[in-house]
Amino acid sequence: MSLNMEWYDWVGILGALLVLAAFYLLQARRISGTGLVYQLMNLFGALGLLTSLYGKFNVSVFVVQTVWVAISIYGMVHSVRNRSDAGAPPA
Repeated sequence: MSLNMEWYDWVGILGALLVLAAFYLLQARRISGTGLVYQLMNLFGALGLLTSLYGKFNVSVFVVQTVWVAISIYGMVHSVRNRSDAGAPPA
């Protein structure tokens, strides 16, 4: 067995490790599921996995990771809106 890995394979491995680390830290209660760190780890992890598809495309992985990116962005926007609403003076 030969491990001829390209740059996109390494990016994919790093992406997978980021997603797994985010999940572990969430389960260990080291980070919040609505926090920016968790959302960024998921976003960059999913982008890394999408990048790995450059070498060999897989439609099911593409769909899952594209939705993962969209959900991460939604979570970040939602968190920012909630923080700005919390700091706003009562109407």
